[in-house]
Amino acid sequence: MRIAVLGAGGVGGYFGGRLAASGSDVTFVARGAHLAAMRDDGLRIVSPLGDLHLPQVKLAETVAELGPVDLVLVGVKLWDTEQVAASLAPIAEHGAAIISLQNGVQKDDILRRYVPAGSVMGGVCYIAATIAGPGIINHAGPMQRLVIGEYGNETSARAETFLAACLEAGITAELSPSIERSIWEKFVFLVGLSGTTARYNVPIGPIRNDPQKREILLRTMQEVVAVGQAKGVPLPAGFAEDRLGFCDTIPETMTSSMQVDLERGNRLELPWLSGAVVSLGKELNVATPVNADICDALEPHVLGRR
Repeated sequence: MRIAVLGAGGVGGYFGGRLAASGSDVTFVARGAHLAAMRDDGLRIVSPLGDLHLPQVKLAETVAELGPVDLVLVGVKLWDTEQVAASLAPIAEHGAAIISLQNGVQKDDILRRYVPAGSVMGGVCYIAATIAGPGIINHAGPMQRLVIGEYGNETSARAETFLAACLEAGITAELSPSIERSIWEKFVFLVGLSGTTARYNVPIGPIRNDPQKREILLRTMQEVVAVGQAKGVPLPAGFAEDRLGFCDTIPETMTSSMQVDLERGNRLELPWLSGAVVSLGKELNVATPVNADICDALEPHVLGRR
């Protein structure tokens, strides 16, 4: 497949790098020092699953520089989604599929405002990866999983082809028969992880091991489940408790990209995570006091250090 990776950060850099290493035709759209470093020395991935150095990678500075592609992986930060979606319209109209690997449950709605609805496939990723330095992706822990699927609970040749490319690259990947539910299932966990690790500025270990913080983690996820259920997403009763059990299985040093951004003084995705839970809760008349508290605590840091 001809794949464009829009945003070569932790997510796009890791998955795009693995796909390129296995023979897929991958072009990274990047910018700044990260782009310059990849032009000079390629892309490096440091991972417990095996380090990787691609001395030469295909690069573009803008979407307009891309040639024909079969699929676009969107991995930019959520505040860039609107601008990125508008630039993707010509590519989508020529038949490219678009899969957002971004956080949140509103990403694909934004994409559909600018590209044909049929172009958008659902995607979820599970990985802890960040830019360690220009041209270098650090993958923390063994988890690296993709879940993809067509909206409407159908299968398709493009989904099967991309799945095969992922498996060939050694990526743990699967097709979801209900991709909207899969996206919300991750959202439950993600809001809990990102909200609490950023709120207390610690990794998951000290949160799950402290009774008071553990209760806040659970309540944070329970509110997400309640909002999703009110929106018609078939999340089962007790799903938040199930995700709390999952939190007990991940490395105690695991954190969230939002906590890393907080430490680095970067802008936060808070409005699309706990903030989205609060706003959707208001629309659906579902109380979300714990997520509201997280938003209040982190609001001074949302735009980073200015």
